[in-house]
Amino acid sequence: MDKLLIRGGRSLQGQVRISGAKNAALPELCAALLTAEPVTLTNVPRLQDVATMLTLIRNMGVTAERSEDGTVSINAGALSSPEAPYELVKTMRASVLALGPLLARFGEATVSLPGGCAIGSRPVDQHIKGLQAMGAEIVVEHGYMIAKLPKGWTRLKGCHITTDMVTVTGTENFLMAAALAEGETILENAAQEPEISDLAEMLIKMGAKIEGHGTHRIRIQGVDKLHGCCHQVVADRIETGTFLCAVAATGGDVLLQHGRADHLDAVIDKLRTAGVTVTPEADGIRVQSAGPAHTHLKAQSFRTTEYPGFPTDMQAQFMVLNCVAQGPSKVTETIFENRFMHVNELVRLGAHIQIDGKVAVTEGVAKLSGATVMATDLRASASLVIAGLVAEGETVVDRIYHLDRGYDQMEAKLRGIGADIERVKA
Repeated sequence: MDKLLIRGGRSLQGQVRISGAKNAALPELCAALLTAEPVTLTNVPRLQDVATMLTLIRNMGVTAERSEDGTVSINAGALSSPEAPYELVKTMRASVLALGPLLARFGEATVSLPGGCAIGSRPVDQHIKGLQAMGAEIVVEHGYMIAKLPKGWTRLKGCHITTDMVTVTGTENFLMAAALAEGETILENAAQEPEISDLAEMLIKMGAKIEGHGTHRIRIQGVDKLHGCCHQVVADRIETGTFLCAVAATGGDVLLQHGRADHLDAVIDKLRTAGVTVTPEADGIRVQSAGPAHTHLKAQSFRTTEYPGFPTDMQAQFMVLNCVAQGPSKVTETIFENRFMHVNELVRLGAHIQIDGKVAVTEGVAKLSGATVMATDLRASASLVIAGLVAEGETVVDRIYHLDRGYDQMEAKLRGIGADIERVKA
């Protein structure tokens, strides 16, 4: 099992290229299932979840070729098995995104429940309710969602869908299903994330009729057929935010190429209030911090909320910055339970953090000390890397397979801007 060895205390200088967003690439790979014509995606990140999704669609009979430059060419014209088996789904919740496209194009789909997911604890039930509202007959048995059209139907029917909660993957599934449905579909309480707007733009290139993406109300007019297209995956705002926090914590001056400041308003606002200089430029974002965080930055309290609020996927990384900035701060997590699993590991490095339910209270310290820590999930692993960059001495981050799910060559990018970090093979 690979580990990262980090020798902390270095400032970061130079430029780093932000990869395409995992959370846009995954639904867009599924969107290619909606047409028999070739689809080309560029700027696709080289991540484990992407590799798993490619394996999943190939298993259905889809041709999917990947190039070294991040281009993926997909042809679902010969798709023969509209099924996502548990063996390929268990490591990746995003596999539920195959349900809508398969059902819309083929009139049937069999998709395993994501690994470790009980109906109700995550919004998978919202996917089922929304597709049922469009006429689908869906049963859950033996760990699978088995969906089909009613007898005599050739297409899903447009309808009005209001979800009980804001669900990103639910909104994406409904967008893809509605694109080929008969009549108009209106999505209320839709998620507004940039990755959803990017998916909608891809579907529009394929011939879909969509209005209102990027707002809480999306209108889709179904069409008879979708076509192939070429689409560039939007830059990863969470990778961008992670590097923003890394530079803020260590000090330095880095240009994040292709980073989108307009997708990170809440995070950038907190960074600027803390004392970090963040400047949008023609090809990205420049982040500048005059030295290690404890010398001049002020800790910031925040509350995670749905986009465009402060993203839960940036909570752990910003918490590290608070741990080494001046003063107290309070972080309130409202999106996911168990999202403070990185806290015990940060405490091992010398951070002062107290947990009270959904609230983490930090008190900034002048230094962290290197130690061996264990990653527990994707964003927690990123927070431990940032902490290792700041800490004195050597930090070993174990279980970095979590990191590889969502960050494209993170250690190589950090080395390129001056970090002393290396991957240690097990």
